[in-house]
Amino acid sequence: MAGIYVHIPFCKSKCCYCDFYSCTTLAKKDAVLAAVSHELVSRAHELQGETVRTLYIGGGTPTICTPRELEGLIRTVRDTFDTQIEEITVEANPDDLTPGYLEALRGTGTNRLSIGVQSLLDRDLRWMNRRHDARQALRAVRDAQAAGFANLSLDLIYGLPQLSVEQWRRTLDDFLSLDVPHLSAYHLSVEPRTALGKRFERGAFHPAGERLSEAHYALLHAVLTGAGYRHYEISSFARPGFESRHNSSYWKGVRYLGVGPAAHSFDGDRRRWNVSDVREYLRKEPEGTQYETEEITPKDAYNEFVMTGLRTDEGIDSRELSARFGARKLQYFVAQAEKFVAQGNIVQRKSVYYIPAERYLISDSIISDLFDVE
Repeated sequence: MAGIYVHIPFCKSKCCYCDFYSCTTLAKKDAVLAAVSHELVSRAHELQGETVRTLYIGGGTPTICTPRELEGLIRTVRDTFDTQIEEITVEANPDDLTPGYLEALRGTGTNRLSIGVQSLLDRDLRWMNRRHDARQALRAVRDAQAAGFANLSLDLIYGLPQLSVEQWRRTLDDFLSLDVPHLSAYHLSVEPRTALGKRFERGAFHPAGERLSEAHYALLHAVLTGAGYRHYEISSFARPGFESRHNSSYWKGVRYLGVGPAAHSFDGDRRRWNVSDVREYLRKEPEGTQYETEEITPKDAYNEFVMTGLRTDEGIDSRELSARFGARKLQYFVAQAEKFVAQGNIVQRKSVYYIPAERYLISDSIISDLFDVE
């Protein structure tokens, strides 16, 4: 099985997370869509006939595209690859989702929406320079449900410096009231080349302190799991059966093809990534020179296995690790993990090792200490 990720980075206005080099506007929409379709066809051989089961259309704002344009991309995938697609996800902004648009989008075969709500507080939406307000976000969710989208995911951001624990609790309660089966919740991150990064460099704000971040995260985990959601990956919560199939394939090492500016691909032996600058992508894609690659060494493959496995609640099965990487790597892993098991930062259940959810906030430091650095 395999997945396809289509990155179409359109943006109506630069929000705090926009990368100024990899987002474009409606003026280039037709050119980007044509280039993405051409790239899909020209790279069909890379999946070596594997069946495509998931399709994820993401980027800045894919719903700037009309349903007919998105249907054209979906048709290109179906016509080009061997497909038994179980999940077609489209990322969406709330202010693009009118009842008419949603009805037409359902007709394209799209069966999952990921709506970038980010917050349900107008103050924080303004701070993040989002185009929608909380009322529009709530209406978009309800309109999507009315249009027949049962498989919905919302994005929320925590760790904002001005967000109190009480306000975060009300946001989570509001989320639960929507009866949405999936939540992706991310701690605020400050990335270079974004509007937020530029504000940080100017000293316009200071990130949330460690104690506030920990309180936000602890409340997130407690509220969602208490309501029956599975915390199946560091940033992901789902009711049983509504886990993201596409994203889960990344964590399980399934090969995937990524097309469009800044898209990444993985074929089991190497990684490939396209240039992020849209103008450069449009110039180079017709020649097939829009990307860079790196070979995956045995050490890289081991480290990737450790990182992705420990980001999920399924953890790492030492028997699988031994079968894939040999007895020496298993001995190394067990020896490195021993101190974390003693500290309670890793739990061992028979052959399985996993990071308990309450330690996810420090998971990066745990995982990096388990890497093979020789």
